[in-house]
Amino acid sequence: MPRPTAAQLVYGCATVVLVTFALLLLSGASSAAGVGVVCLAALVLGVLVAVAVPAPRWGRAPLPSGATRPYRTPARASRESGTAAGERVGGHARR
Repeated sequence: MPRPTAAQLVYGCATVVLVTFALLLLSGASSAAGVGVVCLAALVLGVLVAVAVPAPRWGRAPLPSGATRPYRTPARASRESGTAAGERVGGHARR
């Protein structure tokens, strides 16, 4: 299982804190058992929120079958390398 991201941790913790305060205020729980149930419910909800936050995707997405990556055109390649298109380098045309 991958490690949680910072966003997942922040959303989960914020959910736990806010839901705990809201449920304690709305329920009026004053016994230890009531407070424990409220805290447990908030913790479960916080974990669910943290898991629901999408993790970032690193790298490139896989291509569909039969597809190829876009190629570099000679004009783009020459701009990136700093040479003119078709310029000979070492006796061979540079592409």
